[in-house]
Amino acid sequence: MALHEALGRLDGARELRGFQTEPAQMRAGAPGKVGQLRLGFALRDGRSDLHDLYRVAPLLVQQALHWDEAMPELPVCPIISVGGGILQGDRYTIEIAVGEGACAHVSTQGANRIHCMDANYAAQHQSVTVAAGGYLEYLPDVTIPYRGSRFLSRTEIVVAESATLLYGEMVLAGRKHHHAEERFGFDLLSMDVALRRPDGRKLFAEKILIERGDPTIGFAGVMRGFDAFANILCVTPPETATRIKARFETNFSGEAPRAVSGVSRLPNAAGLMLRAVGVESYDVRHEVRRFWRIVREEARGRTLPAEPYWR
Repeated sequence: MALHEALGRLDGARELRGFQTEPAQMRAGAPGKVGQLRLGFALRDGRSDLHDLYRVAPLLVQQALHWDEAMPELPVCPIISVGGGILQGDRYTIEIAVGEGACAHVSTQGANRIHCMDANYAAQHQSVTVAAGGYLEYLPDVTIPYRGSRFLSRTEIVVAESATLLYGEMVLAGRKHHHAEERFGFDLLSMDVALRRPDGRKLFAEKILIERGDPTIGFAGVMRGFDAFANILCVTPPETATRIKARFETNFSGEAPRAVSGVSRLPNAAGLMLRAVGVESYDVRHEVRRFWRIVREEARGRTLPAEPYWR
């Protein structure tokens, strides 16, 4: 999809109608505010490599590194934002393609910070494709929307029936230790994802929409008592999904748990979804990592390396 076509479709979202004023500093989508990233992975001589790389600041990837000791054939690519976070008027597009039989891990250098805004909004369009027999872990670090921020993200996924994709979002309610009004103090957080097969058959679509003042956020079945959440998709063949679900233990115990998590099946035998809520981002990250380890072991016969000490 062409850049301007993708960004134009984001501009038409209903929830953005009240956030169309132009920033005083630099107009929305001006040069320097449109980040582009294209990553393509292919299997060559028995090893997966980053064979296609296109980048426009503030998004940056330097190179793929094979440092995962538990899965040495896996190229690891952290996405770097040289802008220090997402600002009003920013527009990002990210394309990731994994070729037949190839594998890759894509993450971010650190938390995705969405800064305070007094005009317009920030938006991101993502396109993810995994070919037959491919395997992709696309697990960005936690997103932190600051007070008064407006952010829309749209992700379009195409996965072959024999491939596996682990993708999702972790979100913190805001800089809750910075100011009392930071907790869910953003104006808008809109994240939607759509999944289909290469032949165009639609499998699954979901949208998370949180707007300022939404009273349902504090409901007991939503976010009461918790400040972080994660939605992680595992698109994988049905037999692999069955093994993963059988191994993952639901975490829902105790009077005041640090985290609650569970796995459910996606429609049309597309795979699984992990949903988790936690008191802090590291509580949710622990549940995601527990699921991630099982997915990798069942889908690829590899486990996870020890978690870095800085986590």
